[in-house]
Amino acid sequence: MASDAYRESGVDLDRMDGLKERIKGFSASTHGPEVLDSSGSFAGLYQLSGYREPVLVASTDGVGTKIKIAAQLGHFESVGQDLVTLNVNDIITRGAKPLFFLDYIAFSKLDTQRLDDLMRGIAWGCREVGCALISGETAQMPQVYSGDEMDLAGFVVGAVERDQLLESKNIEAGNVLVGVPSSGLHTNGFSLVRQVFNTDGEPNVLYRHFDQLNHQLGEELLVPHRSYYPMLAPVLGLINGLAHITGGGLPGKLPAILPDGLAAEINSGSWPVLPIFKIIQKEGGISDDEMHRVFNMGLGMVAVCPEDNVANVLEQLPDAMVIGKMVPQGNGEQVVFRG
Repeated sequence: MASDAYRESGVDLDRMDGLKERIKGFSASTHGPEVLDSSGSFAGLYQLSGYREPVLVASTDGVGTKIKIAAQLGHFESVGQDLVTLNVNDIITRGAKPLFFLDYIAFSKLDTQRLDDLMRGIAWGCREVGCALISGETAQMPQVYSGDEMDLAGFVVGAVERDQLLESKNIEAGNVLVGVPSSGLHTNGFSLVRQVFNTDGEPNVLYRHFDQLNHQLGEELLVPHRSYYPMLAPVLGLINGLAHITGGGLPGKLPAILPDGLAAEINSGSWPVLPIFKIIQKEGGISDDEMHRVFNMGLGMVAVCPEDNVANVLEQLPDAMVIGKMVPQGNGEQVVFRG
């Protein structure tokens, strides 16, 4: 049994031990033959095979202050799923297939239902992209977090053949920009959203109905981050570059994949802006420029395609659309809005 002193300090080892078997069950639901038995070890084991010249691609990130909205509404499956999705979306920008995932969850005090929901969402996210949950850490730290506070982070590793790696040097003037819609806010801009709606001071605003949404504000804010790997995997060989539009929006994320001397010319109004962004802008009195620099504004991914491949890409991505093209860069920014 755990000592009474440790339990009184806020850490209950007996309850933590009881949860380990449930966590193992969620993890096992994502395993294939590549995951090796790691009994007796705190490290997960994964056997890499089937590659000629593999390049490993890794990413780590968290869901930011979206976790506060989840806590206020008591719904955690979606942010668990988000944790996997946002990291996988980052590594596919290099053409990588996700292989395995690890999570880190820290609480002020152990909440078994919350942890159960989070793990269920993480397992859903992993199964959606064929990624194995091979290890992780769940910690109680009452001196670091207080009340219902918690932290959540994820780590993904993928692989791609060296000659199939998406690199900026492959992007050329005349390439076409194809946008793939987002499902909503995804996991970025929530600090501004929480300020606009004062969700900390007036959490009941999350139950407010907006005519444009057809449901409550809180439901909209917890719409899961769209998972792009299943739809983009078949077209990765047809594109020269791929940008995941997260914090910083189009002006902040597109330049990261572009070579020097080229700019992305974006046709304003060439994609539908989701109602939630219009609501945020109106409620907060936010400028167009700031909206585009904080939010994805309805585009979760932008692919850079050779012109000859555009028709094929659009055929395989039914809701995607042409939003611009690559042009020689003048003296201005690498992302330019026209129209």
